[in-house]
Amino acid sequence: MSDGGIHPAKPFPEAAHLTLQDGQMRRNLGHATRTIRAKREKTVLELPDWEELREAGSSLKAHVMANLEPLLLQLEQSVTRAGGVVHWARDAEEARAIVTRLVQGTGAKDVVKVKSITTDEINLNGALEAAGIHTLETDLAELIVQLAHDKPSHILVPAIHKNRAEIRELFVRELGLPDLSDEPRELAGAARTYLRKKFLSAKVAISGANFAVAATGTVGVVESEGNGRMCLTLPDTLITLMGIEKVLPQWQDLEIFLQLLPRASTAERMNPYTSFWTGVHAGDGPKAFHLVLLDNGRTRVLEDEVGRQALHCIRCSACLNVCPVYERAGGHAYGSVYPGPIGAILTPQLIGMEHENANTLPFASSLCGACYDACPVKINIPEVLVHLRARAVEHKKAHSSLPTLEGSAMTVMAWVFGDASRFAFAQKLARLGQGPLVKEGKIGPLPGLLGGWTETRDLKQVPKESFREWWGKNK
Repeated sequence: MSDGGIHPAKPFPEAAHLTLQDGQMRRNLGHATRTIRAKREKTVLELPDWEELREAGSSLKAHVMANLEPLLLQLEQSVTRAGGVVHWARDAEEARAIVTRLVQGTGAKDVVKVKSITTDEINLNGALEAAGIHTLETDLAELIVQLAHDKPSHILVPAIHKNRAEIRELFVRELGLPDLSDEPRELAGAARTYLRKKFLSAKVAISGANFAVAATGTVGVVESEGNGRMCLTLPDTLITLMGIEKVLPQWQDLEIFLQLLPRASTAERMNPYTSFWTGVHAGDGPKAFHLVLLDNGRTRVLEDEVGRQALHCIRCSACLNVCPVYERAGGHAYGSVYPGPIGAILTPQLIGMEHENANTLPFASSLCGACYDACPVKINIPEVLVHLRARAVEHKKAHSSLPTLEGSAMTVMAWVFGDASRFAFAQKLARLGQGPLVKEGKIGPLPGLLGGWTETRDLKQVPKESFREWWGKNK
C-alpha cells in the first residue's frame, strides 16, 4: 500500500505549470481565499489581546515539543484509565494495519469518517477499501472530493477549488438528483439527506483529533457542520487517529487554542460544534474507544531545531489563505495532503528531504512573510523555508558529481562579493554593460537564463556612482 497521501508525484514547478492552466480553478480559489481573508481580519481585530494569545500558543507548543515523550505517556495512562485503548504506530503502514484490524474485529463493512487530514496523510481510505471496508466521508467538502474521485486542495476546505455549479453537476451525476439547483442551502440539504441514514446505521466511526489533553485523556474535534458530532456519538466503536504533536498538557490550555483556531481558520468566534470525549461511559456514546498515536516521521522532524516549528501547526490553514503562490497554483500543485506554506515545510520533513519531489516544495514561496504574520501560533515559515532550501541544496550537492549551473553562478558571486576590490570592479562592469537593458531608469526582462526571474520583476539600474566611490570623493 502506497503512502500516496503525502508523497508528491511530481516536482512542484512541473505540477504548478499544469495547475496554472486551469483558469476556473484559479478564479474559484482567488474568490474563496479573498473572502476568508476579509472575514478573518474582522474577527481577529475584535480581540485586543490577539498578539498575546499568539505568543501564548507559540510558547505552549514549544513546551509540548520539549516534553513530548512524558506528555504522551501521561496521555496513554489517562485514556486507559478512562476505559479507552491506546495504540502506537511508528509509520503509515503500521497505522493502517492497526485501524484495519480494529474495524475488521467489529465485523463492520462500512465506516463513517470525520474529516481528518491525518487519515489522508497515511492513505487510510485506500487501505480500508483494499480490505473490503467502505469508508464514507461525512464532511461536505470531503464528500464532494470523494464523490468526484478527486484529491483535497486545502487543509480546511478540501473542495475549495470547485464552485457550486460544479458541485451541483457532481451531485446530479453521483446522487441521482436531476432537479437539484446550485443554491448552497439545497446542495447542503442533498448531502444531509444522503448522509443521515448512513449515520444511523454505522457501527464504526473514524476520526482525527484537533487536541488531546494529557492530564485527563480527553480528545477533541472542532467542526462546523455537525457531521462530526454524529460520528462521535452514534456508532458503537470510535477509532481516532492522532499525530503525536497534537497533545496538550492541561485542560485549561484549550482556552488559548479555542480562541485562536476558529478565528484563524473559519473566521468564526467559536466553532459551531466543539466535541470532547474522555474514554467510554455506559449508556452514553460509543462502547469502545481506540486512540492511535501516529509518529510517521514526526520524531525525525523534532530533531531539527529549526524545522520542528512545523509541528506547532494547529491546521487552521491561515497561511494558505494569504499565500500568493498557493492562491495561483492551487493545492494540487503541492502533491500532498498538506498544501500551501505549511505543506512546503512539513511534507519534506515528514518523508525526508531526500525525496526528489518533496525537496522542491521549500522553493514554492516568494518569502513574502505573509504566512508568518497570519499564523496563530507564530510559526516562522519563511525561516524554515530558507533552512530547508539549504538542506535541499546540500543534499543535491552531496549526491551529484557535476556542479549545477546555479551552484556555479553562486560560487562565482561569492568570490566576487568576498573582496571589496573585486566587488567594485564588478559594479563598474555592470554599469558599462547595462546600457541596452535600461528603460526609463529600470532594467526589465533579461535575456537567457535570467528571463524567468525578471519576467515579473524590474530591477533598478546600476547607479552612476556607488556609495564607496562617493565616500572616497567626499570623506
